[in-house]
Amino acid sequence: MPADLAAGDPLLNVAVFGLFVAITLYVVYRVSTRNSTTADYYAAGSVFTGRQNGIALSGDFLSAASFLGIAGAIAVHGYDGFLYSIGFLVAWLVDLLLIAELLRNTGRFTMGDVLSFRMRQRPVRAAAATSTLVISFFYMLAQMAGAGGLVALLLDVDSGFGQSLVIAGVGLVMVLYVLVGGMKGTTWVQIIKATMLILSVVFITVFLLGKFGFSLSALLGAAADNSPMGEALLEPGGLYGANDTSKLDFVSLSVALILGAAALPHVLMRFYTVPNAREARRSVVWATGCMFVFYLCTLVIGYGAAALVGAEAITAAPGGENSAAPLLALRIGGTVLLGVVSAVAFATILAVVAGLTITASASFAHDVYANVVKRGVAHPVAEVRVARVTAIVVGVLSIVGGVLAKGQNIAFLVALAFAVAASANLSTLLYTLFWRRFNTTGTLWGIYGGLGACLVLVLFSPVVSGAPDSIFPGVDFHWFPLKNPGLVSIPFSFLCGFLGTLVGRDGADPRRRAEMEVRSLTGIGA
Repeated sequence: MPADLAAGDPLLNVAVFGLFVAITLYVVYRVSTRNSTTADYYAAGSVFTGRQNGIALSGDFLSAASFLGIAGAIAVHGYDGFLYSIGFLVAWLVDLLLIAELLRNTGRFTMGDVLSFRMRQRPVRAAAATSTLVISFFYMLAQMAGAGGLVALLLDVDSGFGQSLVIAGVGLVMVLYVLVGGMKGTTWVQIIKATMLILSVVFITVFLLGKFGFSLSALLGAAADNSPMGEALLEPGGLYGANDTSKLDFVSLSVALILGAAALPHVLMRFYTVPNAREARRSVVWATGCMFVFYLCTLVIGYGAAALVGAEAITAAPGGENSAAPLLALRIGGTVLLGVVSAVAFATILAVVAGLTITASASFAHDVYANVVKRGVAHPVAEVRVARVTAIVVGVLSIVGGVLAKGQNIAFLVALAFAVAASANLSTLLYTLFWRRFNTTGTLWGIYGGLGACLVLVLFSPVVSGAPDSIFPGVDFHWFPLKNPGLVSIPFSFLCGFLGTLVGRDGADPRRRAEMEVRSLTGIGA
C-alpha cells in the first residue's frame, strides 16, 4: 500500500472505536435492566415507536455491505456497483406493501409464529428455525469478513492470522451486546449506529461535492480520469456486462436483492418491537427514508474514492474493495476522520451482527426449544437462558465462517444471504398470508426445497471454486455458472410450495385459518 495511504495512527483508530464500544455497552446495560421474560428479551416489550424502530431497522439493514462493500464496488467497477444500492432500496416496497402489517398482526416473536399459525406446529417451527439459522450464518459471513478487512486497514495487519484474531474479537463483543442487552439493548445500539452512519456519509458527501465546486459532473469526470476503466466507469457493464452469463448473473442478483429483504428473519423480527401494525408501517417508511439518503450518499462516496484514491490503491490495500470508504476518509480528513469513519464502520458491523445473533438465538429458543422440544410449555426464564447459550454458539460459528470468507466483497456476500432468504422464506410467507389452501406439506416443501436448492447451487458455483476470487481458488468443481442462484432457486421454492400443497392432504384447521385471516387484516387479537 502506498505510504501516503498508510493506516495513519492505529492507536487513534483503536481509541475511537474503543470509546464507541464503551459508550454503547453502557447504554445497553442501562436500558436492559429487565430481560427475564421472553417478551422483553425477544421483542423489547414492544415499546418502540415507529420512528425509533424505523431508524433501528435502517441500522439493522445498513450493514458493512452497504457502507464498505457498495462504496468499494462503485469505486472499482463504477455504475454496476451502484446497482446494489438500487436493489436494496427497492426491496423495501415489498415489505411495506405485502409483509409488515400482516406479519406484525399475526406473529409474536419470530417468523415461525406466522408460518405455524394455522399449520402443524412442530415440523413447521423446526423448518423456520433451520432457515433462520442458515440465513443468519450467511449474513454474518459478510459482516465478519468486513470486520477483518477493516481492522487490517486500520492496524496495518496484512497477515491472515492477525485478521482472524480481529474477527474473533468482533464476534466476542457482539455476543456481549446480545447477552447483556437483549432486543432492547440491541435496538438502541442500532439507533445510535444508524444516526452516526447517516450523519457521517452526509458530511463526507457534502465535503466531497464542495471539493469539486458542488458539481457532480466534475466529480464524475475526475473519477473517470483516475480510473483504469476511463469513461466506462460511468456506464453500465463494468462488472456484469462482459458476456451473456454475467448479464444473467446481474438479473439473478437483482431478483435476490429485491425479494430478499422481505424474507430476512432479523428484519422481520424488528416488526414485533412496536405495539401495533400502524407503527410497523411507519417503521418501514422511516427506514426507507433513512436508506434513501444513505444510498444517494454512497454514490458520491464511491465515485469520490475513485477520483481521490484510485482503484489501484483501493484494491492493493488490506481489505481490498472494502477499504474504499476508509481510505477516502483518510485522504480528505486525515487520521481523525479515518478513526471516526472506521468507528462508524465497526459500529455498523457490531449492530448488524448483534441483530442477527439475537434473531438466530430467539428462533432456536422459541421455535425449537419452547415449541418443539417442550411442546409449548417451556418456562420463560429457561427459554431466555437457552437463547443466551445459543447466542454464544452462533457467535463462535460466525467467527469461524468469517475467517473462511476473508477477502470477499461483502456486498456480494450479503447478496448471497438475500438469495438464501428469498429462496427459503418468501414463498412460504406469501402463501401463508394470502393463500387459504396452503398447508403444512406446502410449507415444508417450500422452505426445505428452496433452501436446499439455493445451498446446492451456491456450493457448485464460482463462489466456492473455479475462479480466482473463489473461497477455494485452487480447486474447481463448479457446474452452475451464476454466482447468485436467486433466478433459479426463488422460483423453485414457489413451485415446491405449490406442488407440496397440491400433494399434501393435511389441510389447515378452518377455524385457525379464519382467525389468522381476521387477525392479519384487522389486528384483532394480536
